[in-house]
Amino acid sequence: MTAVLRAQALGKKYGRRWALRECTIDIPAGHIVGLVGPNGAGKSTLLKLACGQLEPTAGGIAVLGGRPGGTPAQLAKVGFVAQDTPVYASLTVAEHLRLGARLNPRWDDGMARERIARLGLVPAHRAGKLSGGQRAQLALTLGLAKRPDLLILDEPAAALDPLARHEFLQHLREAASEHKLSVVLSSHLVSDLEQVCDYLVVLVDSRVQIAGRTDHLLTTHHRLTGPRCDPGRLPADQYVVSARHTDRQSTFVVRAGAPTHDPAWTVSRVSLEDLVLAYMDQHTAEHRRVAQEVRG
Repeated sequence: MTAVLRAQALGKKYGRRWALRECTIDIPAGHIVGLVGPNGAGKSTLLKLACGQLEPTAGGIAVLGGRPGGTPAQLAKVGFVAQDTPVYASLTVAEHLRLGARLNPRWDDGMARERIARLGLVPAHRAGKLSGGQRAQLALTLGLAKRPDLLILDEPAAALDPLARHEFLQHLREAASEHKLSVVLSSHLVSDLEQVCDYLVVLVDSRVQIAGRTDHLLTTHHRLTGPRCDPGRLPADQYVVSARHTDRQSTFVVRAGAPTHDPAWTVSRVSLEDLVLAYMDQHTAEHRRVAQEVRG
């Protein structure tokens, strides 16, 4: 399977602080990939390295088989919409399109103008007068009209109200399907990822905790609820992702090819949010355990 983004032991350091360290990741082509994790996990740094805005401090990264930003041809293959959906407040919508045409050799002016008309954006209006949702749609239009092979979006809808966010994600899904784009979308809102993503990567402290097609991940993870039990007593083929206990009851999220058939356990499906939180909780629990050992 072709990879659109491949990193090996990738690291980025700002002064004495590592923003990303020992990150190894392999993202396949042909998907809308959701990249999710807590604040400080390294998501934005990874995406900026992928589009050539930053140079690695350690390790290596390849995007579409080449070095990010290495050549004009490589730059033309990747579209990027940053977290604050950057547009120029003093420029009109039409001026943004003309600027895009001058900067991007693969620019599709017909598609850009058709999309602006369909969205109801007035070409003469300045970007600074647009609503947050309209600015986000303009930024997405600029990214799409570049005709990239890979579109990278870093929290593009985080500041939008629920309706504007829904419309933005719906248009993204339609555009990715129509233009056969590979997309990597970073978000801390799992509900957004559920709307559009068919592949998930959970990144915590620079490390990939789980990656795969969302349908496969959801069918191989289960919630077990039953009498209080030590995780080590579960079958060997069930990897415990997270565990919660009360005085009498245990609840586990496990990864396994098939759910347990022990009548002592109630087995239920997990949502994408359940799955993401379980892997983030697993990491938090491990940190607590290490801290306790250090103090002990």
